[in-house]
Parts: sequence; structure tokens; C-alpha cells
Amino acid sequence: MRWYVVALCLASMAAMAQDTTQNKDQKENAPRGQLRREGERVSDSCTFSFKAIPMCGYTLFTDHPFHIAAGSMPPQNGFGLGGAFVWTKNITNWRLSWDVDAVTATNGNAWRAGGYMKMVHTPHPKQGSPIEAVEPGTAPASPSNSTSNSNDSGLSHHPYAVINLYAQAISLNKLDYFGEGNDTALAGASLFGMTQTIVGISAIKPVYEVAALHKLNLALMGEVNGRFVSVRGDHGQSVPSIETLYDDATAPGLASQPAFVQMMQGIRIKPSTGDYLKLNYAGKLEEFFAPSNSTNSFLRWTIDLDHTLNLYKSQKVSAASDRLGPDSCDHVNDRCPKYATTRNLNGFVGARLLLSESITSAGNFVPFYYQQTLGGHDINSQLSLGSYQDYRFRAPNLLLLEGYIEHSIWGPFGLKFQADGGRVAVNRSDIGFDHFRHSYAAGLTLRAGAFPMVQMMFAWGGPEGHHNIFNLNSSLLGGGARPLLD
Repeated sequence: MRWYVVALCLASMAAMAQDTTQNKDQKENAPRGQLRREGERVSDSCTFSFKAIPMCGYTLFTDHPFHIAAGSMPPQNGFGLGGAFVWTKNITNWRLSWDVDAVTATNGNAWRAGGYMKMVHTPHPKQGSPIEAVEPGTAPASPSNSTSNSNDSGLSHHPYAVINLYAQAISLNKLDYFGEGNDTALAGASLFGMTQTIVGISAIKPVYEVAALHKLNLALMGEVNGRFVSVRGDHGQSVPSIETLYDDATAPGLASQPAFVQMMQGIRIKPSTGDYLKLNYAGKLEEFFAPSNSTNSFLRWTIDLDHTLNLYKSQKVSAASDRLGPDSCDHVNDRCPKYATTRNLNGFVGARLLLSESITSAGNFVPFYYQQTLGGHDINSQLSLGSYQDYRFRAPNLLLLEGYIEHSIWGPFGLKFQADGGRVAVNRSDIGFDHFRHSYAAGLTLRAGAFPMVQMMFAWGGPEGHHNIFNLNSSLLGGGARPLLD
């Protein structure tokens, strides 16, 4: 059953390829045209040749409107494989896009299914307007550097609002819990499973009307989500199930999981700093309300300061885009960027500060399944303190410092080094730069066209040993992120 979506996707592509000739000369609508052209691309790429294997695989995993969906599930839950459907439609002043995907873990431990819709506002600026088309929250390009592509409907960059509507469900059978705090022991390891459904809407609105704010590239962010979580034990493993070691006092929220309404307000700035230095600063406040059980309600504020120094002026590294869905990429000439080797050098050095604190009233607590974690990959597949086990340190408050460097070595392959220091705390007053945990990681990266970014890392430096890490991003390179799970 888990291969049904993949088989259906491949069968659809094969059928489109076979039907190419008879459809070419017929008058066709937009959906049929996209399906026919994808069939042609699959047919051209997947020839009976050993040399064609890389391009065939790249086409099957990145093309549109159908492609194979693949990526790492949250740590310890296997590798997800399934199918994705992508569709885009332009209407007056708006670009609408839909991403629908479903994957199941090859080891049977997990599954995820979701639908994501984006509404990108695309009004035409008045003639002579100083506002150029730029990515939300980024600086308008100077006339001498601006570019356009008629095949992308002028949407490769824009300064306008983006609205997201989404519904996503995910089921994970193997998650670690070691207790709360920065001083938990490996002996406290336990396992639990979780299913979470998120239904919501989010938006980002760049503030470009005020000339003084142009260089700040300020954008306002907001979201409203309904979150529905169910936690269960995980039995039959060498590690005990969570309820055998912990109760509602030592794992807050274990006894029951009410529905939550989660709201967020925030700002993001990407100051205009030239070709080399790139700054990405964000601050947000989240409110988690549990209408049926008010003791679960809490507030959380987060500051995320990321700094990147490009080593070469002409380099281009794809980053997650506000205007693209997780299964989408920048279409040029009706296809994703073509995979190709290159001798162009790319490299950058970065530093990041992440501070997140939770606020509760008397008698309230932060459910353990919404507490952020450090160690290995977290539930959103973000790497921090890689030498420790996944989800190793968990608490309502978190401080993380990261430094990293990445450089291309041949074509799409690169080398990456990362150093982390961080800690978590049950009480806000305990957050500080003392009692830091430290870790280092080094390894290979793969950034090819629109193919999901791959990281193969070896992490060391902590007192609990080393950790081998492999991660294939669940979004196409340049595609937007899915809703956060914590």
C-alpha cells in the first residue's frame, strides 16, 4: 500500500509520455499542455542509456505537475517516499499555486500527507514607481542589475504579500524523550509516538510603502493554526515506552492532549548590505491556547539572527522561498532548473543566534511535545549539537549559537563544517551562556538544480560519543517550508 502513490505517479508519467505525439497537434487547455510537456521531458530524459540515469532520476523527482516525493522523515522515523502534485494558475493580481503530497516511510514507521495553497499578490506597479520586483522582505534590485523572465510571468521576485493556506497530518512512531532540562541522563531514554494534524493560514506582508524602510526590507508575519495532537506509547523496543518511566508531572501533557489554537505575530528584516554580507533577522511571538484545558496554554517568543558572508560575488545558493510551495521550484522555460555540473565556486561563512523562551501563568505548563529540542536533528529536521542523540535536550526555553562554513568542491558537491553551542532550561531564569553543550560536525552536501538538499555529516565533540547523520530535505531546493511541528 505504501508504494501505491509512487506507482500511480510513475504510471501517470509513462502514460503522458506515450500520449505525447497524438496530443501535440490538438488544441489543448493549460492542464493538458502541462501534462503533455512533462510527458515529453520524461520521455526525453529516461532513455535506455546508462548516461541517462542521473537526468532521468532528476526529472522524475523534480518535474511538474507530477513527481516523486522523497525526503527524510523526522529523525528515527525513516525515509519518506510517495508522490506530489503541483499546480499554478494566474488570475488578476494574484498567482495561485497548489502543492499536494503524501509519503510513507520505507520502514513503515511514519507517514505524512498535506495540501498547501499559496496566494501571491502580483499587482503591476505604476510606471515610474521606485518599487522593483523583489522577494518578500528583500531589497529591490537596481535597474542595472534587475532581470526578468517572460516564462515566469514576472514572478521570480516581488515585494508583495503572500498568503498560505494548508492542512497537514503526520504520524511518527518513534520519538525520544529523556526528560526535561539540560542535565538529563541517557539512562532516562524513553520512546513515544505522535500524530499531529495542523490546519491553518499564514501570511507575510513586506512593508515597502515607506521609503525609509526600503533598506531594512521589513516584512510583517502572522499565522493562525488549529493543532490536534495525539501521543501514544511505543512498545516492543529495547528502550522503554514513555509511560513506564514518566507521568504527567515529569512529562507535562502526557495524560491528555487537548486541541490548540496557535497564533503568531512577527517581523523579519533582511537589511540591504551589498553582494557579500546577507542578514536575516526574525522575531516572533506565539500564543498557544487550549480552550478545553487552560492549564496547557502558554506564550513563546523567539529571536533568530542569522548572518551569512558570501565568499564570491557571483555565487548563487538557493534558499527557501516564501512564494514557492514545498514541492515547487523556480520554473524556467516550464521546467525546474536543470541539473548540471559546474566549475563555478560557491562558498559562505555563517553565524546564527537563536533564543526562544516560554511564558506560563501560575499552574500552567508547556506540553512536552511542543517543547523545542537540541541534539542531532529536531522534529523539524534542523541540525544542532549533532554529536548528541536526536531530541536529546528538551525544555520550554532554549539558547543556541551556531557557526558554519560551506564550500563547493566539484559541481553540486560541497564540504560543510558546523560548530554548535547551546543549552535548554526548564526555567527562563536559567537561560544563559553557562553550562553550554558543545558539538562539531563535518561532511558532504549536495545542492543540484532543484533536487532536495542532501547532508551527510559526522558529528563529534560531546561527552556522549559521535553521531553519523544523513538528511534529505523534504522540500525541493528553493521550495518553501512546511508548518513547524513544535
